[in-house]
Amino acid sequence: MPIYEYMCGKCKVTFQFLVRNVVTHEVPTCPRCGGRDMRRAMSRFATPKGEERRMDDLSDPSNLPDVDSEDPRAMARWMRKMSEETGESMGPEFDEVLQRLERGEDPEKIEEEMGDLLEDGSDGGGLGGGGGYDSTLYEG
Repeated sequence: MPIYEYMCGKCKVTFQFLVRNVVTHEVPTCPRCGGRDMRRAMSRFATPKGEERRMDDLSDPSNLPDVDSEDPRAMARWMRKMSEETGESMGPEFDEVLQRLERGEDPEKIEEEMGDLLEDGSDGGGLGGGGGYDSTLYEG
Protein backbone atom coordinates (compact mmCIF):
# COMPACT_ATOMS: atom_id res chain seq x y z
CA MET A 1 0.00 0.00 0.00
CA PRO A 2 1.50 3.32 -1.03
CA ILE A 3 1.79 6.42 1.08
CA TYR A 4 0.91 9.64 -0.75
CA GLU A 5 1.82 13.09 0.47
CA TYR A 6 -0.38 16.12 -0.02
CA MET A 7 0.22 19.77 0.82
CA CYS A 8 -2.70 21.91 1.89
CA GLY A 9 -3.01 25.08 -0.18
CA LYS A 10 -4.46 26.95 2.79
CA CYS A 11 -2.27 26.03 5.80
CA LYS A 12 0.78 24.95 3.72
CA VAL A 13 1.35 21.78 5.76
CA THR A 14 2.33 18.51 4.08
CA PHE A 15 0.54 15.36 5.27
CA GLN A 16 1.01 11.63 4.66
CA PHE A 17 -1.92 9.41 3.69
CA LEU A 18 -1.98 5.62 3.57
CA VAL A 19 -3.75 4.65 0.35
CA ARG A 20 -5.35 1.23 0.58
CA ASN A 21 -6.71 1.25 -2.99
CA VAL A 22 -5.14 3.52 -5.63
CA VAL A 23 -8.05 2.95 -8.01
CA THR A 24 -10.66 4.38 -5.63
CA HIS A 25 -8.37 6.89 -3.90
CA GLU A 26 -9.69 10.45 -3.77
CA VAL A 27 -7.87 13.64 -2.82
CA PRO A 28 -8.21 13.94 0.96
CA THR A 29 -9.40 16.83 3.10
CA CYS A 30 -6.76 18.66 5.16
CA PRO A 31 -6.60 17.11 8.65
CA ARG A 32 -5.60 20.46 10.17
CA CYS A 33 -7.91 23.08 8.63
CA GLY A 34 -10.46 20.97 6.73
CA GLY A 35 -9.50 22.62 3.44
CA ARG A 36 -10.13 20.89 0.11
CA ASP A 37 -7.21 22.55 -1.73
CA MET A 38 -4.83 19.61 -1.33
CA ARG A 39 -2.07 19.15 -3.90
CA ARG A 40 0.02 16.01 -4.35
CA ALA A 41 3.53 16.66 -3.02
CA MET A 42 6.87 15.11 -3.85
CA SER A 43 7.64 12.65 -1.07
CA ARG A 44 10.65 13.15 1.13
CA PHE A 45 13.29 10.47 1.00
CA ALA A 46 15.96 9.20 3.35
CA THR A 47 19.58 10.22 2.96
CA PRO A 48 22.56 8.24 4.16
CA LYS A 49 23.98 11.14 6.19
CA GLY A 50 22.89 11.60 9.77
CA GLU A 51 21.16 14.84 10.74
CA GLU A 52 24.17 16.14 12.68
CA ARG A 53 26.56 15.47 9.78
CA ARG A 54 24.24 17.17 7.26
CA MET A 55 24.04 20.26 9.46
CA ASP A 56 27.83 20.29 9.92
CA ASP A 57 28.31 20.07 6.15
CA LEU A 58 25.85 22.90 5.56
CA SER A 59 27.53 25.16 8.08
CA ASP A 60 31.02 24.55 6.66
CA PRO A 61 31.91 27.66 4.59
CA SER A 62 34.21 25.62 2.33
CA ASN A 63 31.15 23.79 0.97
CA LEU A 64 29.65 27.06 -0.26
CA PRO A 65 32.53 29.02 -1.79
CA ASP A 66 30.35 30.93 -4.26
CA VAL A 67 27.88 32.40 -1.74
CA ASP A 68 27.98 36.16 -2.11
CA SER A 69 25.35 38.08 -0.17
CA GLU A 70 25.36 40.67 -2.95
CA ASP A 71 24.57 38.07 -5.65
CA PRO A 72 20.90 36.95 -5.71
CA ARG A 73 21.72 33.90 -7.85
CA ALA A 74 24.36 32.72 -5.37
CA MET A 75 21.90 33.21 -2.52
CA ALA A 76 19.32 31.12 -4.40
CA ARG A 77 21.85 28.31 -4.98
CA TRP A 78 22.67 28.27 -1.26
CA MET A 79 18.99 28.34 -0.24
CA ARG A 80 18.14 25.53 -2.67
CA LYS A 81 21.01 23.42 -1.33
CA MET A 82 19.86 24.00 2.25
CA SER A 83 16.32 22.95 1.36
CA GLU A 84 17.50 19.83 -0.48
CA GLU A 85 19.88 18.80 2.30
CA THR A 86 17.26 19.10 5.02
CA GLY A 87 14.64 17.34 2.93
CA GLU A 88 12.03 19.85 4.03
CA SER A 89 9.53 21.36 1.64
CA MET A 90 9.33 25.06 2.33
CA GLY A 91 6.18 25.61 0.29
CA PRO A 92 5.22 27.58 -2.79
CA GLU A 93 6.26 30.97 -1.38
CA PHE A 94 9.81 29.69 -0.87
CA ASP A 95 9.83 28.36 -4.43
CA GLU A 96 8.72 31.75 -5.72
CA VAL A 97 11.48 33.50 -3.78
CA LEU A 98 14.06 31.09 -5.19
CA GLN A 99 12.83 31.58 -8.75
CA ARG A 100 12.97 35.35 -8.40
CA LEU A 101 16.47 35.23 -6.91
CA GLU A 102 17.60 32.90 -9.72
CA ARG A 103 16.39 35.51 -12.22
CA GLY A 104 18.63 38.00 -10.43
CA GLU A 105 15.92 40.07 -8.76
CA ASP A 106 16.92 42.32 -5.88
CA PRO A 107 16.40 40.48 -2.55
CA GLU A 108 15.25 43.70 -0.88
CA LYS A 109 12.57 44.18 -3.54
CA ILE A 110 11.40 40.58 -3.04
CA GLU A 111 11.26 41.10 0.72
CA GLU A 112 9.35 44.36 0.25
CA GLU A 113 6.76 42.68 -1.98
CA MET A 114 6.51 39.40 -0.10
CA GLY A 115 7.41 40.56 3.40
CA ASP A 116 4.18 39.39 4.99
CA LEU A 117 4.80 35.90 3.55
CA LEU A 118 8.36 35.81 4.85
CA GLU A 119 7.56 36.89 8.40
CA ASP A 120 7.13 34.72 11.47
CA GLY A 121 4.08 33.01 10.00
CA SER A 122 1.97 32.72 13.14
CA ASP A 123 -1.11 32.42 10.93
CA GLY A 124 0.21 29.23 9.33
CA GLY A 125 1.46 30.83 6.14
CA GLY A 126 4.78 32.11 4.98
CA LEU A 127 8.27 30.75 5.26
CA GLY A 128 9.16 31.63 8.79
CA GLY A 129 7.39 28.93 10.75
CA GLY A 130 4.25 28.45 8.71
CA GLY A 131 3.59 25.30 6.80
CA GLY A 132 5.75 22.39 7.69
CA TYR A 133 5.45 18.66 7.72
CA ASP A 134 3.03 16.56 9.75
CA SER A 135 4.56 13.09 10.18
CA THR A 136 1.28 11.48 11.30
CA LEU A 137 0.07 8.78 8.91
CA TYR A 138 -3.58 9.43 8.03
CA GLU A 139 -6.04 7.13 6.29
CA GLY A 140 -6.32 8.16 2.67
